[in-house]
Amino acid sequence: MTEVDLTELPPQRSYHSLTVIMPVFNERATVAEVIRRMRAVDLPLTLQIIAVDDGSSDGSDKVLGALEDSTVRVLRHKRNQGKGAAVRTALAESRGDLVLIQDADLEYDPNDWPKLLDPILRGKARVVYGSRFTGERKNMLPLHWVGNRLLALVTNVLYSSTLSDMETCYKLFDAKVLEGITIESNRFDFEPEITAKVLRRGHRIYEVPISYAGREHDEGKKITWRDGVGALKALVKYRFTREY
Repeated sequence: MTEVDLTELPPQRSYHSLTVIMPVFNERATVAEVIRRMRAVDLPLTLQIIAVDDGSSDGSDKVLGALEDSTVRVLRHKRNQGKGAAVRTALAESRGDLVLIQDADLEYDPNDWPKLLDPILRGKARVVYGSRFTGERKNMLPLHWVGNRLLALVTNVLYSSTLSDMETCYKLFDAKVLEGITIESNRFDFEPEITAKVLRRGHRIYEVPISYAGREHDEGKKITWRDGVGALKALVKYRFTREY
């Protein structure tokens, strides 16, 4: 479902560069292929990739070191801090006019980037989310399906939005939307926090369908029901917090 309020859009901006932020924690088996796919996407923008190795212990840091070049910059945490902390570290070094979050596994396909970019490049939005519930989907665990739908519903009730997928990894922002927003969350509660703060600032979120190939826990899936509880708490917290 698409949600956009054209009255809140500024005069159409000209975008020249895209920064893709990729937190990495123990993804040695997939991270090289993800970077290969990212480099292969045909973009009308200059690409900057910032990979943050978040204290990996499986050799992911060495794989990233071998791939680092003028397009791929690698930042490192000495210990694991979580997705939100990795995004916060990368944002401090981001130089793109647009900022996109990318996971280091193969659940999300960089070939969907043009779908995400299109509404912004056409001046229809400043924030775009990729929805796993309106596009092709493979192997989302039943508990995760229920949890994601519940979190989207709570988001819509609390923030007067119509999102189908708040927890999606694929979040694309006009960099100016993020100015002045401080990310406090260190873990997966980054997702509700950034959504809440963007919505409370009056930015409407445009959704586009994306493909999704979910993993099982024995394949490296990290998010659990505890993260869902944390997301619910974050949604309530940031709805009623004065400073955001």
